Amino acid sequence: MSTHNLHLSRTQFGDPANAGRLMSIEEGHQLLEEWVPNERLRLHMKQVAALMKAWSLEKEGADPKTAQFWELAGLLHDADWEKHPESHCKKIIEELERRNIDPAVIHCIASHGPKYFGVEPESAMDKMIYVFDELSGFIHAAALIRPARYEGMDIKSVLKKLKTPSFAAQVNREDISDALSRIDQGLEEIILFILNHQH
Repeated sequence: MSTHNLHLSRTQFGDPANAGRLMSIEEGHQLLEEWVPNERLRLHMKQVAALMKAWSLEKEGADPKTAQFWELAGLLHDADWEKHPESHCKKIIEELERRNIDPAVIHCIASHGPKYFGVEPESAMDKMIYVFDELSGFIHAAALIRPARYEGMDIKSVLKKLKTPSFAAQVNREDISDALSRIDQGLEEIILFILNHQH
């Protein structure tokens, strides 16, 4: 797949008049069921959603309404990946614009892969979805090959696998480094957060 074709060619999304408008998390899950037949991909989005929600509440001091923004962005960020890989992000952005969803949520989804979509992460929400997307999937892959899965998994074992290019080779280590360079937390702190919140 040629990734330059994913470039969105715009950086403004949604209508500012829709600020504060969200779909419910239940509606988000319903959209996932309709758009994403692959259970593993749905799980990835649910895991990123849970991390986004937890981070906003614990680290950003978000109220429940704001946390819903974070959770919804995580839940839907890859919603069009399975059925529309050649126009990944475009389809879900258009759908959310059609539903009059808050532009901040749409921008967050558009910025989860800056070198692919051409949209830079700006807000804390944007930056954290970029951080969590690859690392969440990587840590889940590492858990799946362990008999006890997440139980007893530590930072050291994750770091060791990150340094092994053949393990989960589809996970782009450069994207992880780039994402981390945009926030104040280090790799180990993020890994620990994911280990404490993901299952």
